[in-house]
Amino acid sequence: MAATHEVLNQSAPLEDYNLHRTNAALRDALAHNLPRERLAAARQRLDALGAELGASGTLAAADAANRFPPELKTHDRQGRRRDEVEFHPAWHELLALAFRHGLHSAPWSEPGPGAHVERAAAYLLYSEIENGTQCPVTMTYGSVPAIKANAKLAAEWLPRIYSRGKDAALIGMGLTEKQGGSDVRTNTTRAVPLGGGSFAVTGHKWFFSAPMCDAWLVLAQAPGGLSCLFMPRLLADGTRNAIRIQRLKDKLGNRSNASAEVEFEDARATLLGEEGRGVPMILEMGVYTRLDCAIGTAGLMRQALSQALWNAAQRQAFGKLLKNQPLMQNVLADLALESEAATALVLRLARAYDSEDEKLLRRVLTPAAKFWVCKRGAHFAQEAMEAIGGNGYVEEQVLARIYREMPLNSIWEGAGNVMCLDVLRALRKAPDVIEAVTAELDAAAGGHRAYDAFCASLKDRLQDASEHESAARRLTQDLALALQASLLARHSPAFVFEAFVNARLGADWAGAFGTLAPNAPFDALIERAMPVEK
Repeated sequence: MAATHEVLNQSAPLEDYNLHRTNAALRDALAHNLPRERLAAARQRLDALGAELGASGTLAAADAANRFPPELKTHDRQGRRRDEVEFHPAWHELLALAFRHGLHSAPWSEPGPGAHVERAAAYLLYSEIENGTQCPVTMTYGSVPAIKANAKLAAEWLPRIYSRGKDAALIGMGLTEKQGGSDVRTNTTRAVPLGGGSFAVTGHKWFFSAPMCDAWLVLAQAPGGLSCLFMPRLLADGTRNAIRIQRLKDKLGNRSNASAEVEFEDARATLLGEEGRGVPMILEMGVYTRLDCAIGTAGLMRQALSQALWNAAQRQAFGKLLKNQPLMQNVLADLALESEAATALVLRLARAYDSEDEKLLRRVLTPAAKFWVCKRGAHFAQEAMEAIGGNGYVEEQVLARIYREMPLNSIWEGAGNVMCLDVLRALRKAPDVIEAVTAELDAAAGGHRAYDAFCASLKDRLQDASEHESAARRLTQDLALALQASLLARHSPAFVFEAFVNARLGADWAGAFGTLAPNAPFDALIERAMPVEK
């Protein structure tokens, strides 16, 4: 058969590269936030992870895990309840990779200065590649503080959670019900005491995260009020707990992961903490999963940017490479700015989890970072997809999967309004919270006139604890932008900080990408972000 055409002007796949070594923004943020004595060893570990994640085999596994989603098996062939979810082998391969690198528990099993920062950097790298497996990983990570509230459970379960092998335990959560959504105090699931801290739980969960886990933290109404309970999948005698999986959610994205609707029929569970203190107890888990929502979105941004840059460096249009077309340069440089600012913010937030002295800062910074970084994600992915064009819109290109993933982190663990109201509550709680934020802003004072003016106005608004709730989104946005600018001033090249301030802190910024001033350092921003080793 005669050849009808020759394939020309198509970019090669981005594969077999090191995600860590090619991410200058992450490396600079890591150096700023990690204790110096830990940095060299951490970079070696992250180099190893970055190489494994960028390998063509890993990328193929991520594609397969999403092309062949999990299947629910409610009954066996004899008609007995089975309530199991079967996954493609690629899912298990990717989950094992995450476990080997300690993404589910390293800061708890190997604590020390900078442990949460290093884990955040690793989690960000992993999020570039596959996100469905991250759901049970992040819930397991977040579950540890809550599980420690019960000494007996901690002794039994923490060694399994800390394991990096096949015996490692996964922990999920069951909070949301049909009638309440984020308003978990309206939950109707009931927990009847059986004595000795044990309860029989009956009810339903509208979203039951990762039904293949070994145990879950569940909210239910006990006699003393809404309480947090630890519900294992298997009972002590090896029989299945009475957790009935009704169906798996048919989701927009996150397709490799199973999210379920379930019913409890006198399922056995153990009380964590005190009766009636379920919400504060589950928040012990929620703060860490919210942290991971922001980190995960920053990683998705980085991969979307890398794909767009990689394509633009190889594909020509109208006689020039895309990366040399002036308007495309503006878009790519603007995306690079956004990605670097997101990375800077989430690494700084992770550092606040490494020190009890920064508890107040993380109280306000966690919802602020989750709101802003996650809110920018879908818009970011759409622009990166458009930069690639029609090739970016097909399922063979990873941008389609990234685009579907982006809204999840914004919705999960509290959507935008919940996060902004949480910021207001944190600011109203104590003057010390505002002092912690002010110290972060002042660390970059004097670096740029527009930055100083923006921060002066913001500080006045932070002091006004009576600010109306309808303005909470604007306040949270401006808080996140100011913190990002402060961080870029301290550990990114000067041209990055100046470009960010000029682009984001002006009164005329409308949020659109590709609107940098004509004198912005397009080439420098693009080359800094290019996914190649320098």
